[in-house]
Amino acid sequence: MAKARVKKRTHLRPQNASSAANKASAAQMTKTPKSMVIRVGASQVGSSVSQLVKDVRQMLEPDTAVRLKERKSNRLRDYTVMTGPLGVTHLLLFSKSKTGNTNLRLALTPRGPTLHFQVENYSLCRDVEKAMKRPQSGGQDHKTPPLLVMNNFNTPGATEDSKVPKRLEALTTTIFQSLFPPINPQTSPLHSIRRVMLLNRETTGSEDDGYVLSLRHYAIATKKTGVSKRIRRLDPKEIRHREKKKTAVPNLGKLEDAADYLLDPSAAGYTSASETELDTDAEVEVAESTTRKVLNKREQQRQKAAEKGEKKEATAPGVEKRAVKLVELGPRMRLRLMKVEEGVCDGRIMWHDFIKKTEGEIRSLDKSWEARRQQKEQRKKQQRENIERKKQAKAKAKANGETVEDDDEEDVDMDDEDWLSDDSFDAGNQQVDDEDEDESMEE
Repeated sequence: MAKARVKKRTHLRPQNASSAANKASAAQMTKTPKSMVIRVGASQVGSSVSQLVKDVRQMLEPDTAVRLKERKSNRLRDYTVMTGPLGVTHLLLFSKSKTGNTNLRLALTPRGPTLHFQVENYSLCRDVEKAMKRPQSGGQDHKTPPLLVMNNFNTPGATEDSKVPKRLEALTTTIFQSLFPPINPQTSPLHSIRRVMLLNRETTGSEDDGYVLSLRHYAIATKKTGVSKRIRRLDPKEIRHREKKKTAVPNLGKLEDAADYLLDPSAAGYTSASETELDTDAEVEVAESTTRKVLNKREQQRQKAAEKGEKKEATAPGVEKRAVKLVELGPRMRLRLMKVEEGVCDGRIMWHDFIKKTEGEIRSLDKSWEARRQQKEQRKKQQRENIERKKQAKAKAKANGETVEDDDEEDVDMDDEDWLSDDSFDAGNQQVDDEDEDESMEE
């Protein structure tokens, strides 16, 4: 009997195959961290901070919302509600205080914590390009996440009694590490790592130092070593990767032989050591991605015997040396950690750079926070009861044939309206105003 025809183009696939594919895609989505860079008060931060937000989004590509449009009416609740369905794990909130300071809040969703940074100074990508002699654009490098390099995050002699406690250093390290997907050196291809994001903690050795981070963003450029510049100009691979210029390929029409170009005495020829040296201080060995013939067992034995008889060379076959150079892309930022709080911008202060509380003050604050939590639960319970009562009244009115007007305010939660829309904080809850922070910094 002939086999029944299975339509694949116009009909659905078997349910087991589709469910397995959906599970695999969902698992991959949960493993990859995603971020959203948001301007708080988009019409008030100014053009420079708006451009800084665009540069940070470009730096965090591809796992970020590059074309995110903020509105003046948007609140934190609008973004946190969508973090779950979209798989967003980090929120970066840029804002500007009344005194003109630029602030950055890095929050983990959905339960926090939140790191509050003050952007002391920053440089945009266009400013970095103007300062460089040979700027380089990212190009296709932003299709893969950057390599995160952190330096000096943990202090050897740090304790819980230090100004920057050891637990805070571990927490900050974990939050920044979770910003990008982990890299496995054994399985990750080397050509996929095209950018580097460098975070360096600045320390002077004194105990009064705060937690200051310096952020840099670089592109990785590689070139062959030990080869003359004149030969590299004739290499097809270098020509494809080089930017299009009028003098990309030298004119050899007036020469009788290619050796006249390579051994030109006026340019010191191929034997010149200055042409083979690059302005770099790092060299790596990269395996060539070439196809090789699959050898059978007998040929493999012959090859091993031949290798034993010969002397070992300095470099293995199929491996070439390349010089690594970092080209800065921008942006630059100098971040000072001001405080750490629980939750997503709505919790207790875990650490503050300027304000220190005694044990009695901490206990009283814990009591006030517990009372505040109970009041919030009570308000939510009362709101649910009111909504249920209104629904029953509407159903009863409809059953009696009466006309009922829709009440748009029945689902409004008053606790969601005060999400730090202002720059001021409650001093009784161990939070300070930006102006107070500026005064303490000046002192």
